[in-house]
Amino acid sequence: MIGELAALGAAISWAIAPILYRNALVNTNPISANIVRCVTNSIVLTVFLVAFGLTNILASFPPLFLILTVISGVIGLGVGDTLYMSGLKILGVSRAVPLASTYPLFGLIWATWLLGKPLSVLALTGAVIILLGIWLLSRKNHAEMTNSKGKWVLLGVAASLGTAVIWSISLTMMNIVVSSGINDLGTNYAIVTLRIASIALLFTAFSPFIDRAHGFLKISKKAIVVLCAGGLIANGLGWLLMNYSFLFTSETQAIPISSTSPLFAALAGFLFFREKATLSTILGVISVVVGIILIFII
Repeated sequence: MIGELAALGAAISWAIAPILYRNALVNTNPISANIVRCVTNSIVLTVFLVAFGLTNILASFPPLFLILTVISGVIGLGVGDTLYMSGLKILGVSRAVPLASTYPLFGLIWATWLLGKPLSVLALTGAVIILLGIWLLSRKNHAEMTNSKGKWVLLGVAASLGTAVIWSISLTMMNIVVSSGINDLGTNYAIVTLRIASIALLFTAFSPFIDRAHGFLKISKKAIVVLCAGGLIANGLGWLLMNYSFLFTSETQAIPISSTSPLFAALAGFLFFREKATLSTILGVISVVVGIILIFII
């Protein structure tokens, strides 16, 4: 049960993070928020990396793995997570999280078309069900069609689905690194730290150009703490729990369990942010979760 509980812990971690992000995004733009999150997370994780003497792990990495890890961090945490925060701000937690969580669908596309992996009947069925979920979550409700917010819905949907595409590319790169035989927590922690440190350095260097209003310097102390906590929970605790679960159970068991995070996130959106629990949203969330599970069943 240790592996299954760790996977469930990862799902809960990935559901808690967007709740914290959503709170911080009320008075903050997504780019400023992501800069603050990545920089603060990088500082915290690097301190522990040095304190536990794990820096030598990175020195032993082959150059190709280091490059893939850095690019994965820049793409996934930089571009992907900025789009993710945009979707959260526009659509809310209950719709943006499930839409962004459809990244396994795009990962399936890359694996099938680019790598020539066979497409099973269950995976194809899962893909169709995910597409149904995307359609349900993307629909405008009556209130959105009659007020000024309606015009932003498609932008929020595009940002959330863009997140899924970017995450799928980033994770494909990381799968190459992890599948090379990396199976201990210390090495996984070093990888997580390198990914975040890479985008943090890039954000720091280019912040005057990508955040010209210097919004990242105007964020309140409370929002900084919330963003830092959300990032550490998602990218630190969540991924460590996920990787830890692989030591005790198979991916075909762990990944479907971790894929339930949209259910927890949607429930939080309904309860804490009073997001409207429409039939389309509920069925869309369920469709996405069921579709993801089917994709990973072998």
